[in-house]
Amino acid sequence: MTRIFSSVLAALVGLAGMSLAPATVKAADLGAYYEDDPGICGQAWVLGKITNRFHYQVTHVPNLPDVRITDFRSIHQHRYLPATEDSPIGRRYCGAKVLLSDGQDRDIWYLIEEGMGFVGIGDNVEFCVSGFDRWYVYNGRCRILR
Repeated sequence: MTRIFSSVLAALVGLAGMSLAPATVKAADLGAYYEDDPGICGQAWVLGKITNRFHYQVTHVPNLPDVRITDFRSIHQHRYLPATEDSPIGRRYCGAKVLLSDGQDRDIWYLIEEGMGFVGIGDNVEFCVSGFDRWYVYNGRCRILR
């Protein structure tokens, strides 16, 4: 009788634990994403990395104007590809407008790859500012990052 009681008690504790566990969120549950909230696309570390790398790019690629990014506007995430068994890298595709130090507005498209930072620590950011992809790394008009 004690074994049956122990088994029933263990089952009840297991069921109670399952009901108290937090609900799992799947990638399709993006209902918490709002148009006004850029999420990770607007985080300071992402924008800072883009700003620093853009400055490096314009100073080291021949025939690019010596400008800097002064502001980001209309930051948005337009696509999210979650990590799956077949594709283990989650990707967020973002876009924005950047104001350059020469007063021009340009489109910028960028990609945040989860877990692809240096030695697999942190996230990697790839970006393309419209008109500054001199060697067509991201195809014409930054098409690959759109």
